[in-house]
Amino acid sequence: MPRHPKKPRRLVADGRAYLWTLRHSHCVMDSGRSADCRETLTLYPQPAGTGGPLRIVFVEGPGRYVPGGFPMGSGDVGYVRGGSLNLHEPGAVRALLDAASARGWQPGERRAVEVDGWPLLEAAAASRAGDAGPAGP
Repeated sequence: MPRHPKKPRRLVADGRAYLWTLRHSHCVMDSGRSADCRETLTLYPQPAGTGGPLRIVFVEGPGRYVPGGFPMGSGDVGYVRGGSLNLHEPGAVRALLDAASARGWQPGERRAVEVDGWPLLEAAAASRAGDAGPAGP
């Protein structure tokens, strides 16, 4: 049975557990076209009450893509000429968590923190590429 897409997923990093969700949102113009697409990845330190959520937000803009599905995959974000991630992949979520931590986010912080995901993307994508290792023999 497939996982319910809105049910939080679990991630353990550096001995700490998190629940995480991914949401796509946008405005619908009078013409019916979508505008201001964004992906919001939210990590909730566990157990509940031990820290505020971290929201990593990717907003579409020049040279960036944040599609809501076809022809690109749901959860894909990236630069037109640069790094990209699929935010449905736990490894991508872990890489973004590591990049946010490297920039000073503390999981024990009691308030919700929202950060722009674009400054984190290149470091996270490079980390993911390094995890993949060399391709084939």
